[in-house]
Amino acid sequence: MKRRTLLQSLPAAALLPAGNWLSSQEKAASGQISATVYELRVYHTFEGKLDDLLRRFRDHTMKLFEKHGIRNVAYWTPLDEPLKGRTLFYILAHPSREAATANWTAFRDDPEWIAVRDKSEANGKIVEKVDSTFLTLTDFSPPLH
Repeated sequence: MKRRTLLQSLPAAALLPAGNWLSSQEKAASGQISATVYELRVYHTFEGKLDDLLRRFRDHTMKLFEKHGIRNVAYWTPLDEPLKGRTLFYILAHPSREAATANWTAFRDDPEWIAVRDKSEANGKIVEKVDSTFLTLTDFSPPLH
């Protein structure tokens, strides 16, 4: 399935987390939205590997993201075929696009991440394909609580 078709098939509400998405510091005093960028990531796993990926995120990856300045916003798994059981959707936040680049470099070079990745893939690769799209809130987006 193409990413465009996939994203168009998702209801917009599915991309909104239940919790607080924007912190008060992300709004400038003037009421303008800051340079914060959001990253929508879609991981397509190999058959039977989604549970391994979810375990890796739950036990390690989320903490390592935070260590490197990457804010976890929300995570989802699809309920319907053909994506059910083999896809993870999630959104991250970065202070800026430049920070995102630096954050990802630091994360990928972290010896702790490399060890976690290698251990989790001892029985084979988990992720078949990753889609990443950077997003910014529109000026008409309602505040997220």
